[in-house]
Amino acid sequence: MEYGLIGERLGHSYSKIIHEMLCDYTYDLCPLAPDQVEDFMRRHDWKAINVTIPYKRTVMPYLDSIDEQAAAIGAVNTVVNKNGRLEGHNTDFGGFLYMVKAHGVSLAGKNVLVLGTGGTHKPVTAVCRAEGAARVLSVSRRPGPDVITYEECQKHPEIDIIVNTTPVGMYPNNGQCMIEMDWFPRCQAVFDAIYNPFATELLLRARDAGVLTVNGFEMLVAQAVYAAGWFLDKTIPESEIQRVHSQLVGQLSNLTLIGMPSSGKTSLGRALSGRLGKTFVDLDAEVVKLVGMSIPEIFAQQGEEGFRRLESEVCRKFGAQNSQVLSTGGGVVKNAANIRALRQNGPVIFIDRPLDELEVGGGRPLSTSRQALEEMEAVRRPLYEAAADCIVQNRGPFDRVARAIEEAFYETACHQRP
Repeated sequence: MEYGLIGERLGHSYSKIIHEMLCDYTYDLCPLAPDQVEDFMRRHDWKAINVTIPYKRTVMPYLDSIDEQAAAIGAVNTVVNKNGRLEGHNTDFGGFLYMVKAHGVSLAGKNVLVLGTGGTHKPVTAVCRAEGAARVLSVSRRPGPDVITYEECQKHPEIDIIVNTTPVGMYPNNGQCMIEMDWFPRCQAVFDAIYNPFATELLLRARDAGVLTVNGFEMLVAQAVYAAGWFLDKTIPESEIQRVHSQLVGQLSNLTLIGMPSSGKTSLGRALSGRLGKTFVDLDAEVVKLVGMSIPEIFAQQGEEGFRRLESEVCRKFGAQNSQVLSTGGGVVKNAANIRALRQNGPVIFIDRPLDELEVGGGRPLSTSRQALEEMEAVRRPLYEAAADCIVQNRGPFDRVARAIEEAFYETACHQRP
């Protein structure tokens, strides 16, 4: 190995993808058990490595020098082998600072609440202080010196900015959150170091409150760019951060299609999966697979309530995964939790097809007549509009509509045009 990443569990790491998009070298993932770290560091038969949990402190005694920033933070995430001399650096500080500035947020004079006291806590608080934050409060389940509890943080409505450095809400424990946004009426922005899912429950709650939200993926890419600069001993333009970030978000994000029965979700979804290079998933078909019965049979045996429970189960499952085009059933919006699950990893687009072009029947238990369809549309339209990140009219032709959805996806997911 010449370049790579060491850590204990690296199964979900994007570092290899990011580094190999940035530079012309092979980047290897090297999981190590705790008793393997010493031998790996003493042999140092590699050119440069990144270090992740839980070894950012463990590697420090094996280094010949540690730069001032890494020493102040008390952790190293980048090690360069210069003719047998190991030099330690930390790019967490620069990665978080880039993420804050890229979104036009000023920390100067702000009251910042930092959730968690683990490895990412120190670089985040260091950035806050360097940028002139008026106050930095740290929160943990266990109180300690300069650390308050989650119960106590409710007593601080003056908080302007929240930063999550905990694993709460990270895959596979999606949906977890330790705070409520109404505790912090002055909050202007929420940053989350988590990037899987792209929108944790914390970020979804902040969005609902109309607050700026940023996930940790941009920080991850920025860290990689700065680390690659150390690896190669050269300055890599910061424009590379946005290029790689936008490209990967486009590749990894889901596209979820909602709309009335027969609005074109399935046919458009199949076409878009090819255009976008994503896996197509029909959530109604997944319900059928789950129980081995057709949808009319499920309705006959379990009623609509039984079907909706199954529907929610598949929404949770596939909403937590990446790189998919998800075609939903027409009634998926009846349960707000479904939309929350589907919005974790990409935009939701409402395909709005004229009512007089929608089909009656076709094996759809709730579309048995034109009147039933009209009544259903009247009830569901406000739900579709509330759930959607954007709306695309389906008035044909097919290719034009598919292209419009593709453009809406790129603009919404990564703020770029295809």
